This record gives sequence, structure tokens and C-alpha cells, in this order.
Amino acid sequence: MTKRVVLMRPNGPRNVGSILRVAANFGPVELVLVAPERSSLLVHPDFVQMSHGVPGGASRVRVVETLGEALDGCASSIGFTARAHDHRRRHDWRALRESVRDEVNDPESVHALVFGNEVRGLETEDVNQLRDLAWIPTSAEHSSLNLAMAVGIVLSDLYTEPGQKRRERGAKPLSTEARDYLKANVAHALGDRVAKSKSARTDILSSVERIFSRAELEDRDARAWHLMCRALGSELTPKDLGITVHEKRGRHRREQARRRELDSPD
Repeated sequence: MTKRVVLMRPNGPRNVGSILRVAANFGPVELVLVAPERSSLLVHPDFVQMSHGVPGGASRVRVVETLGEALDGCASSIGFTARAHDHRRRHDWRALRESVRDEVNDPESVHALVFGNEVRGLETEDVNQLRDLAWIPTSAEHSSLNLAMAVGIVLSDLYTEPGQKRRERGAKPLSTEARDYLKANVAHALGDRVAKSKSARTDILSSVERIFSRAELEDRDARAWHLMCRALGSELTPKDLGITVHEKRGRHRREQARRRELDSPD
């Protein structure tokens, strides 16, 4: 465990449940609560709801009485606060995160990320025990960050693993030939049949090229767009463009149909 999220005197079960979930998203992360203001926090229905799907649930949260206990064994500590403390300098998180990322992803040590109470933030006595302080920049429109959101931002910034991207069941990436046909068909339908002016056609064709050349497309995406093109009056086929689109699934279905015909009685 290289990252330890410490919540000082938390009050909201929804926040803590959300933080447990985001800790699982960007783990490994240990979650420690210091003197929570609600004794029922970890059994509250809101906590259970917001931490849904995290194996172990409340058993993955450690509760201690003091910040000193929470920091025990940590090589470093950084507190996050939107409130200025006259005697301590706060760092812009954007300037600090690169060096912190290198530290917290060292498997040989544990590093604490400390967040204050939802209303009062970090107290002076908390700040005095921390190595560094940081603030997360926000727009002027709304400068206050929800506690769970703040933790999520920090953990996401520090996450260095490749991450998981689950492909949906039955999804099949679009082949190069099928992509070329799709681009041509969409360009024909929108650029030649929908555009009302030369400039509109130019803009449409440029957009089609940008989007359909870069997007992660699947065969089902192509089917949906071809249906839309057909509804707009396009009858363009791969043969018209000299393109051969290999549809393995289509061949498989045709082969199954042929076998059924051969097996059926006269």
C-alpha cells in the first residue's frame, strides 16, 4: 500500500462511501478516518449506497482517534486545504503533483494524503503535523470543492497504472475497409444530399474526416450510421468505391444458413 487517504473528522456518510469507491478505482489506497463526527457513519445507508460494489465495504476503512495514529509509518504527508493558513505556504497542486506522483508510487513506502472536515477543513493543529500543504485550483465561478470530488481528483492525478478498459460483450472493432466505406457513405449522404451550400459541404466533409478517422468505432456503430445514410437517400455500396468489406460474422451466418438448407429434408 503506497497511498493512504486520511479524512479528518468526516461527517458525511455519502462522502466517505464515495471516497471508498474512488479509492478502489485508483488503488491501491488505504482509507483512514480520524475521529469521525458520526459514530454510525460506516453503517449508514448512504455510506452503503455510495460504496456499492466495493468488495469488503466498511471493513476496508480504518478508524483512529488522532492524526498522529493515521500518519504512523508514513514517509511523507500532504494536506489539501482551500483555506489559507498564515504560517504555512500552500502549493498549487498542479505544480506539486509530478513530484508527489513519484513519491507515492514507490512501493517501499507509504504516503499520506490528508483532507479536512467537509465544513471546517483542516485545523491549525492538523496543519502543524503535515509536511506540505496544497490547494486544488478551481474556476472563479465556484471555488468550493466537494470532499469526495477533491479526493477523486488527487487520486486520479496520482494514478499511473495502465488502467482497465473492458470491451462490451459482442463488440467488434471496425476494420480499415469498413471504416473507409463508412466515411465515404456518411460524406456522400451528408455532404452531397444534406448540405445546402458549398461552404456547408466543405465543413461537413472536413468534420466527417476528423471524427470518423479518429473515433474508436465498432461494427454496430457502422450499421447504425449506414441505416441513417440510407434514410437520407444514400444507395452507395462498397462496390461503387472499389472497396471489399470483409464481414466475418456475415460469412459465418451465411455458412450456418447454407448448412441448415443442406440438412433440411426435401
